[in-house]
Amino acid sequence: MIYEAYQARDDLLAPFRAAAEIATAALDRGRAGPFGNLFLRAAAASTELFSRAKLIHERPPFGIEAVVIGEREALITEEAALETPFATLLHFKKDIAIEQPRVLVVAPMAGHFATLLRDTVRTLLPDHDVYITDWHNARDIPRSDGDFALDDYIDHIIRFFEKIGAGAHVVGVCQPCNALLATIGVMAQTGNVAQPRSMTLMAGPVDTRINPTAVNELATSHSIEWFEKNLIATVPHQFRGANRRVYPGFLQLAAFMSMNLPRHIRAHLDLFSHIARGEALKAEATRRFYDEYFAVLDLPAEFYLQTVQRVFQEHHLARGIFEWRGNRIDTGAIKKTALLTVEGENDDICAPGQTLAAHDLCTAIKPHKKRHHLQPGVGHYGVFSGTKWQRQIYPLVRDTIRMND
Repeated sequence: MIYEAYQARDDLLAPFRAAAEIATAALDRGRAGPFGNLFLRAAAASTELFSRAKLIHERPPFGIEAVVIGEREALITEEAALETPFATLLHFKKDIAIEQPRVLVVAPMAGHFATLLRDTVRTLLPDHDVYITDWHNARDIPRSDGDFALDDYIDHIIRFFEKIGAGAHVVGVCQPCNALLATIGVMAQTGNVAQPRSMTLMAGPVDTRINPTAVNELATSHSIEWFEKNLIATVPHQFRGANRRVYPGFLQLAAFMSMNLPRHIRAHLDLFSHIARGEALKAEATRRFYDEYFAVLDLPAEFYLQTVQRVFQEHHLARGIFEWRGNRIDTGAIKKTALLTVEGENDDICAPGQTLAAHDLCTAIKPHKKRHHLQPGVGHYGVFSGTKWQRQIYPLVRDTIRMND
């Protein structure tokens, strides 16, 4: 019933938000005219904040139209290299013929769309031929397309590697690091020729027994039955995925926001102030962040529950008992893939040490092909977005790819 209640509330407020958008536009015109004043700007700020108090359930655009390579500008076209009901292997194709290392970016499947990694992709593009896992919103996937569990997730990553071809590299960000490492283990064990030459694992939960955060403690404070009873819902009838069992994106967002609620309240108070004062650039920066942050997707229930149980509660990969299609995965079989792990000093979602644990699991990778970096002064999102990612972390990722290409 929780999904139906959420949707009913959203539907009820929709016409009021639409009216607020119209009022904001009218007030914008008024405050820009000769009679514009503080009252009009404050009124416009009020109506805009009300109209923005909503979630978006469709993927925002990446909006990466071109990148500069040397002294040349390359136009970017998004192409679907491979598509399944649950994901698209999205290729950022350049309009110039240039040989660059092929890189698969594995985006989180954790309540937000792949566009959360827009800055990651934009930074990689000048030096690399970039692909990304563009996960689909489960509420838009018909029930007839079947379930999607961890085994299916690993199958998808393997298919994507095979489509890109041998000799590629991979960058996993946040949530997928555990299953991605397991996937590389499967590919090494089976001798798959498409196994990547390097893997970069960034701020991901390889072993959450280390330095546990509030997220980890929540996962272990309740049984898996509690998660299924309280957090799994059924998609309402008006959507293509009607009757599919999902972990709703709005619940994941609520959990994330509750961890730093004062910060989000302050951000919106600041947004009101920026609009009322006519500080357009500051207001736009906040708008862009929350446009992305409030774009949410639902996760298939079986994938979410298995991730909670195997990754956060029972630590299958770290304990060497992770299975794929009934076969035990041995990360010690990984020999041909170099390893770079990156963590943020102030990460309160995936704490330092949890991603570093991959080094102990990859026992067959030679020491000179392993590297770890702890980035000072950044939290979770600063590992893959922002100035320190661009200037301090990315050069390490680029060098790892170059040295192993």
